[in-house]
Amino acid sequence: MNLRCAPSMGLQTSEIKVFRKKGLDSTRKICNNSVGDYEKEAHTKVNKVDFETSVLVNGRYFNFQELLEVVETVRMFPRLSRRELAQTICENLGWVTLAGKYKIASCIQLLSKLEAQGLIVLPEKQVEASHDPSSPIEFSERTEAGEMLEGTLRDLGAVYLEPVMGRDAIGHWNEYVHRYHVLGYRRPFGSHQRYFIVSESGQQLGCLLFAAAAWALAPRDNWIGWSKPDRSVRLNLILNNSRYLIFPWVRVKNLASKALSLAAKRIRDDWHQRYGYRPVLLETFIDPEEYRGTCYQAANWTYLGRTQGRGRMDRYRKRPLSRKDIYVYPLTSNFRASLRGEGQ
Repeated sequence: MNLRCAPSMGLQTSEIKVFRKKGLDSTRKICNNSVGDYEKEAHTKVNKVDFETSVLVNGRYFNFQELLEVVETVRMFPRLSRRELAQTICENLGWVTLAGKYKIASCIQLLSKLEAQGLIVLPEKQVEASHDPSSPIEFSERTEAGEMLEGTLRDLGAVYLEPVMGRDAIGHWNEYVHRYHVLGYRRPFGSHQRYFIVSESGQQLGCLLFAAAAWALAPRDNWIGWSKPDRSVRLNLILNNSRYLIFPWVRVKNLASKALSLAAKRIRDDWHQRYGYRPVLLETFIDPEEYRGTCYQAANWTYLGRTQGRGRMDRYRKRPLSRKDIYVYPLTSNFRASLRGEGQ
């Protein structure tokens, strides 16, 4: 859907600009807001908002003119749902992932931010008919405890990671984690990749999950040498190992550290195949009251310190939690340069 400025409001399409970003061509129509009461009001309201010189949302800066275009889109299409508005805006701005998919969730975040500033009024959220992710996961026979497995890695033969794809496999993985992991299962935030840890004979031994990194993490950010703008733009280059489970009946020495090493070797290619880019750093949190982080230490992860007791995406210190040990693992030798945008 291409946007056209409303003649009744005195808006005119003044120019068409072609932008090239990360190899993606995006044709955009820019509205000239020099005439009419509406555009003057919108111009004034946007100008008064404390966005510094632009708004940064999930790695993209929005300039003044783009914000006006988003405001105008919401005004022109009052009957669209929030998701439909986000899709329209993404299409118009060429706001896509490196894999070419619209960044719907990121756009909805931008719309919420604009609404909070009083610039737009969004339609009411629609109740989706899909399965409620907060509803209990029912346990079935397929995740009942297996026979005790003890021994060494040599006894198991080759161990590998199996990416979890497809609805049935994902449901199977979710059920295992919810049944046996101390934190249970929660829908992962943003981009993510599940793995089963599997023996040479095909026996499933455990589960791994990599998902979005924590937003604010002072020891990590200082260690990287990150500024806030760098972190905002390149946070996606860090993945968080948010769930790790070796099944309780599996007691094989060094299996946990072996699986972490396997993950470090393949996660960059798996992520690129699925999302179009390669991460450069892994992180995880360990509760020191429950675990010592032995397997991460054995897999050569680096201890950085402890969290401040905030949620992973808590930017405003609203959800106090217990403090966790922070471990990281670089996936490339020049990870700092990549995270700081040096040499680009």
